[in-house]
Amino acid sequence: MELLQVENLSIELLPGKYQQAGRLLVKPVSFSIRAGEILALVGESGSGKSLTSLALMRLLPEALAIRSGRVQLAGTDVFNLTEAQMNSVRGRMAAMVFQEPQSSLNPVQTIEQQIGEVLRLHKGLSGAALREKIISLLHEVGINDAEQRLGWYPHQLSGGQKQRVVIAIALACEPQLLIADEPTTALDVTIQKQILELLNELRRKRQLAVLLITHDMGVVAQMADRVAVMRYGEIVEQAVAREFFAAPKHEYSRALIHSLPDRRHFLSAPAQSEPLLQLKDVRVWFAQRKGILQRVVGHTKAVDGISLSIGRGETLALVGESGSGKSTAGRAILSLEPLAGGELYFAGERIDQLSQRQFLPLRKRIQVIFQDPFSSMNPRMNVRDILAEGMIALKVEPDAEKREQRLQALLQRVGLEVAHLDRFPHEFSGGQRQRLAIARAIAVEPELIICDEPTSALDVSIRGQVLQLLQELQQEMGLSYLFITHDLSIIPHLAHRVAVMKDGVIVEQGNTEQIMTAPQHDYTRSLLASVPVSPV
Repeated sequence: MELLQVENLSIELLPGKYQQAGRLLVKPVSFSIRAGEILALVGESGSGKSLTSLALMRLLPEALAIRSGRVQLAGTDVFNLTEAQMNSVRGRMAAMVFQEPQSSLNPVQTIEQQIGEVLRLHKGLSGAALREKIISLLHEVGINDAEQRLGWYPHQLSGGQKQRVVIAIALACEPQLLIADEPTTALDVTIQKQILELLNELRRKRQLAVLLITHDMGVVAQMADRVAVMRYGEIVEQAVAREFFAAPKHEYSRALIHSLPDRRHFLSAPAQSEPLLQLKDVRVWFAQRKGILQRVVGHTKAVDGISLSIGRGETLALVGESGSGKSTAGRAILSLEPLAGGELYFAGERIDQLSQRQFLPLRKRIQVIFQDPFSSMNPRMNVRDILAEGMIALKVEPDAEKREQRLQALLQRVGLEVAHLDRFPHEFSGGQRQRLAIARAIAVEPELIICDEPTSALDVSIRGQVLQLLQELQQEMGLSYLFITHDLSIIPHLAHRVAVMKDGVIVEQGNTEQIMTAPQHDYTRSLLASVPVSPV
């Protein structure tokens, strides 16, 4: 028997100053979930997945409304309930886990206060019984030393621990339905594996019905009993997971499956050349200070003696979990973090001893693409100003007319339109913003680009397009890349060599095929084992 039944649900845009009223963002969709079953709702950003889940909980933004349809949860018609009645449904019968745990938690409340709030409101617990239940929940979601962590705040927890706390809050009142909206997108592959295993275990233990919203087909293959594919607000295909991967019927479903990285084919190494970038025993340490006088009592060794090199036209992937020191190493190369020791060479010249003024000419030759393009762009500047800023500062093209022509050519090269020059960052999708970030990086004609997790938050199909663009630019311009990532699934058709980093040191490095097919270090093997793999 179905626990959740959704029949002909549609969502429309309400009239507004800048919006077209009556436009359907979700067209009539129907699906159901049984107790103990995981239904994966998959599709790209903007397909309507998250809006559908918010509608189930009656949490749609004010600008949107339900046009039609019915949602029954354990025989209760959700849309016929008053808001007061709906408040008792949320948490007790259905709960949600969102993509970004940091924004789901209150930064000024302890873990105990946040989990306790749910239990007080819905269960009426207090005192010792409340504390005991909170500790029990934390143990259930795999947080060790729960008693010691009750007084911690969200910023004191890792990304995986924060997501476990969010899951504990969602499960506190023992709901029958759990809606997990991209619960692992921003997590390392090893933490992602732990969270997915936790959800699977809780599903079996509690007979939870789970609506898993994701764009990662590897996760779908690992977790789902059934799959519903959503595109442009419509469900275009529903099937049992095994049958879906064996014989997808819709063209879009096939495109999603085929967008998964191929781990069997590897890039051929470029011709040997003099190293463009060299790191020799590089160390970046951060002082630990205590007391009123803030005396140094120790050091956090974020990067602790790493050595690597990148040739011209070569891509080196620097992989590892969050906190391993990857991004710190990238910042050190950019002279954004001082070295505690070691040497840095670029094109044969030692650069770690240069002042910021002396380093300025190298800003043109070494560029960076950040993980979140939106936060790296000034929201008050249009695309023309964003792209031209570096060109003007580094005197790449002082002539305004020629610069305009170059900007237009840049946009077209990264797959955008000339008309986009007058738009602002918020008017673009995530994939388009990342293309803008790439255009900004290549605008000054660099030799090396440091790519810091540039595809981790993108849909699989958009990710494939961005990676393809980076490869094409490398072939056309002879670029070298330091590609910082925690996702080994994208490495085979992207990187020529791989360096694996853990706790500030490189534990293994070699050519991509060697690392992917015959890893020597246990940590590398654990990273590879954590990557969700499609059965096709």
